[in-house]
Amino acid sequence: MNEFSSPVRAGPDDRAVIRERLAAERRDTDARIAALHSDFEGIVEANALVAVDDEHDPEGSSTAFERAHVASLLARARDHLDEVDRALERLERDEYGFCERCGKPIPPDRLEVRPAATTCVRCAAAAPR
Repeated sequence: MNEFSSPVRAGPDDRAVIRERLAAERRDTDARIAALHSDFEGIVEANALVAVDDEHDPEGSSTAFERAHVASLLARARDHLDEVDRALERLERDEYGFCERCGKPIPPDRLEVRPAATTCVRCAAAAPR
């Protein structure tokens, strides 16, 4: 099936494969969130032990950057977890695998790489970044 095929809903076997792929993505994301949370807590704890004046300490700005960077990665991982959960909901409603913009099927190769994708390649490329 390519991106211009007529929509075909996933059968029970396909749904089981898709559900497992999304569950694996969810497990990986949960593990990433746990690791990032641990990293963030470690940075916070390390800074709590030292009186750091970010403005005057040469290490302060890099510590602040590191904390902000890990916080940003953590927020992105949590957003991705929400995307995976929404993909599971679309699967249950039999709407998984269809572009939310144009309604055409999302190519299976794209869904294999990005199981929570909500747009086809054409619509994703046309979206502002």
